[in-house]
Amino acid sequence: MKLSKPMHVISVIVGLVGIGTLIAATVAGQSNLVFGFTREHLLFCSIIVFLVAIWLQIATIHHMMLEKRGEVV
Repeated sequence: MKLSKPMHVISVIVGLVGIGTLIAATVAGQSNLVFGFTREHLLFCSIIVFLVAIWLQIATIHHMMLEKRGEVV
């Protein structure tokens, strides 16, 4: 199996985790706490997780281009 396929799946999962943390941050009630984390903490975490997902997608696209050329085994 090509390595780009699991990389793509992992990046999609990381993106969904980012969506989950963003939803948790927006649902934070009056106390601004969700599972013991503050709203700001969850917003910062969701931003970082989205950046990781974007980075993984770019790496996946690069890896797929290398696979087309036959440079990656």
